[in-house]
Amino acid sequence: MNARMTAWLMAAVAAMVIGSKMALADVIPSCMFGDHMVLQREMPVPVWGKASPDEPVTVRFAGKAISTKAGQDGKWKIVLPALEASSEGREMTIEGKNKIVFKDVLVGEVWVCSGQSNMQYGWGKESQPMYNWGDVPALAALVADARKRPIRNFNVPTNVSFTPCDNCEGTWATDVSGSAVAFGFSYFLQKKLEVPVAVIVTCWGSSSIEGWMPREMTEQLPHFKAIMETFDSNTNVQSRVRAAMAKGITHKNVFVRQQPNLLYNAMLHPVIPYACRGLVWYQGEANAGKYTEYAKSFPLWIERLRKEWGREDFHLLAVMLPGYGDKSWPMFREAQTGIMKVPHTSVANTIDLGDEKNIHPADKAPICERLTLLARRDVYGEKVEAQGPVFKSASVKGNRMMIDFDHADGLKTSDGASPKGFELAGSDKTWHPATASINGNTVDVEAEGLAAPAFVRYAFDGKPAVNLVNGANLPAYPFRTDDLSPPDSKKSAGNKAK
Repeated sequence: MNARMTAWLMAAVAAMVIGSKMALADVIPSCMFGDHMVLQREMPVPVWGKASPDEPVTVRFAGKAISTKAGQDGKWKIVLPALEASSEGREMTIEGKNKIVFKDVLVGEVWVCSGQSNMQYGWGKESQPMYNWGDVPALAALVADARKRPIRNFNVPTNVSFTPCDNCEGTWATDVSGSAVAFGFSYFLQKKLEVPVAVIVTCWGSSSIEGWMPREMTEQLPHFKAIMETFDSNTNVQSRVRAAMAKGITHKNVFVRQQPNLLYNAMLHPVIPYACRGLVWYQGEANAGKYTEYAKSFPLWIERLRKEWGREDFHLLAVMLPGYGDKSWPMFREAQTGIMKVPHTSVANTIDLGDEKNIHPADKAPICERLTLLARRDVYGEKVEAQGPVFKSASVKGNRMMIDFDHADGLKTSDGASPKGFELAGSDKTWHPATASINGNTVDVEAEGLAAPAFVRYAFDGKPAVNLVNGANLPAYPFRTDDLSPPDSKKSAGNKAK
């Protein structure tokens, strides 16, 4: 049993034996601190918890000692100065009327990994029960090597709450995460940076972004306000949630994980403000049909998390939804990539991945590699190509449209064939399959029978057949130059991969 759990147990026993007053005399740190934890390097590190009102508390680590007093509510927090990366397991002590010692503490890179079922998807049957329904042989083959490296994880158990929680029952582990995406990202990142890497995994299948939102965001988002008002007024739903809580929440409970706000309260709020570099976010399937609302919610949610963590550079690494779905999915991907207008955000393009018949595709390894590339460039300042071609501009010459791209050095196709996935429309807004050819960093597009093209779309379908990449073999991002309604899924059927 680790030091943190021992402290909690001792406090509980004290409460039963000599009353809660003495129990409050014990300094109890947040659940986020424990044996084998990884502290974030190169930035201030908050450490917090509870004690008796006005009780002096001192935290010691890496030759530094910081002291404070608990407030009248019993809460205390200190901030350690920025630390250098270290793979040496050291001790942290937290002392008040009692003394707690956390052992084997490393310093390196920490990322929160969250989302729904595709973040929960595991790399193999050896992973933890919550994750072992997935299977990614390419990642499973890396686990043995990963276990020799300073890679650690904190798994937040699935749970719900009607009010924000200060703690959860998660623990730090020296083993790799069971989540395929969290594991692969931590492995590739550690291998490149050569410092300890930890992932804090808090995810749950079927969850919407509204499930991970604090209630206060109702003041900014009318649709979220309406959702919460409906939830608050539905006594049947609330009774079902409370009954599930009384029985004990498991990761298989579909009903509770689909409710708004409850996951934020129980599974995200306890993590804040643990020092970390940012958030890896793989979510959207539950919101795909409401892309207009998502486009409004996503940036405001990230802004809110940055305020709660107290860091404007808290970085978002989002995963675009891969190939699957119907006419709403390209619109939803557009809402996802719109977040790139916000500073300190990146979106991993997955348009060439996915499974037309399975919403849980197994090709997670490329996602992990692309997330790592984006982190290396956008967070750690490495000069590396991390994106595929991105639409820059379009011009018309006769019956052809010429499309220029950024990130297009070495523009080519992955299979040597002509570029696929393009459609053109004239002023009548009727879409036509188009043929394309590469001319340097430009793609020339034309459609049979269309004399005057006005609009172009690329990969704007649920599961498009695409092959346009740059010299780094990264796929071109979907785009469109029109603001028309979503494409008819039947008309676009010929553009789907078979």
